Parts: sequence; C-alpha cells; structure tokens
Amino acid sequence: MTPSAPSPAPLSPRLDEVRQHHVQALLAEHRPAVLAYAEKLLGDRHAAEDVVQEVLIRAWHHIDRLMYRSGSVRGWLITVTRNLIIDRLRSAASRHELVGAEDTDIAQRDHADAVVASIETTALMRRLPLEHREVLFHTYLCGRTVRETAQLMGVPAGTVKSRQHYALTRLRQRFPADGPA
Repeated sequence: MTPSAPSPAPLSPRLDEVRQHHVQALLAEHRPAVLAYAEKLLGDRHAAEDVVQEVLIRAWHHIDRLMYRSGSVRGWLITVTRNLIIDRLRSAASRHELVGAEDTDIAQRDHADAVVASIETTALMRRLPLEHREVLFHTYLCGRTVRETAQLMGVPAGTVKSRQHYALTRLRQRFPADGPA
C-alpha cells in the first residue's frame, strides 16, 4: 500500500480573512472598470455582469498569485475578462446564437409580391359593385361569418351568400387560377 499524499491543511481563519479582505479590495477598486470593459465589448449590461462575476470567482481562486505577484492586477482582470468574452462569443457562434445582439440583423422575407397582390386586389375590388365589395370585405378581410355579415348589412344570409358567390365568380373570370407552378 502506497502512502497517500497528505491532504492540504485547511486554511487558517486568519489567512481566510486576509484573502477575503484582498478580494473585497480588488472588487471595490477594479469591478467598475472591468464591468465597463465587459459591457463595451458585449453591448449588454446583464451579460457583462455575468462575465464580471466569473472574473471575480477566478480572482478568488487565484488571490494568492494576485496578492504577491508583480505586475498589474487590473491587467490580469481585463485579460481574463476578454478571454471569457471571447469564449462566450465563440460558444454562442457555434450554437448559431448572437450574445447581446438585436434581432435587427435577421434577413426579412421579400414582400414585393404581397405588395403587388395587394395593389391588384384593390384595383379588382374597385371594379366590383359596392354590395359585392362590402360582402367580401366583411367575410374575407374582417373574417366575419355569413350570419354576422348579414346582420351588419341588414340583409338576409342568403343574399350575403349570393353576393359573395357572384363577386368571387367575377374575380375568377378576370384572373383564372394558374395551374401548378
């Protein structure tokens, strides 16, 4: 049986207090600058706060190195921040997501055909008698039932059906349905 390596001694309460004091000082001095940097890179305050929280957790884990090393503590924090943001963006890109981006960059479907169809429909509707136009307006554009349309127009439901039939027949004669495309 091989002897196992001795487990590290638990931190003394005094050493833990010193570490906590250093982390609090680090937080008070550098957090605003690190947060501003992260927010500038991400363009999203909430995402930046998440990154800063992760940076501070890493600082807590490496507080001994930060306390006794020569060099800039802020530089270390900024470097860690940048690396975390790069990792976050790369991860989002691999999942086809955009972190902190607006949906304004999404390609919109071309609506030119719908505009042309709307213009043509309006022109055709103007050629119909007023009664037929009114029935189509209520039943197709407003989505009302034949009974609702009849009540609104003050005519029997059969009259609404008849006017709808003749209006649609006239429109079909002007523009017969195309075959399969």
